[in-house]
Amino acid sequence: MKLIDKTTVKFLIVGVINTLVGTSVMFLLYNLLHANYWVSTASNYIIGSIVSYFLNKYFTFQNKEKSLTMIVKFVINISICYLFAYGIAKPLVRLALSGMSVTIQENMAMLVGMVLFVALNYIGQRFMVFKPKNTE
Repeated sequence: MKLIDKTTVKFLIVGVINTLVGTSVMFLLYNLLHANYWVSTASNYIIGSIVSYFLNKYFTFQNKEKSLTMIVKFVINISICYLFAYGIAKPLVRLALSGMSVTIQENMAMLVGMVLFVALNYIGQRFMVFKPKNTE
């Protein structure tokens, strides 16, 4: 199985949809409603993950299985990717942009976290969550 193929393109299309939905929620919560960094980013991934699960399951990976195990793997994957990506992004951006305001630092950390999350999430969904069962 190649890492980059038509499935990758489908995943990216779903990612654009998730990004539009989730990022809107995240930046609106943070910048308009003044929710904190963790509430804003978590809300993004809770809402985006629900959309992602269904679109990736049926459109990207064309998986027809009904499985509680698959849902648990998906939640674990999303959670690990979220905690790692945003946990790393915030201190790295704070260090890199130490002369900037906290608002700028945290907005940039959210963008960096998004990039890290997408890469990690693709690998996890493709090779762990929606990995096709061997028919051999």
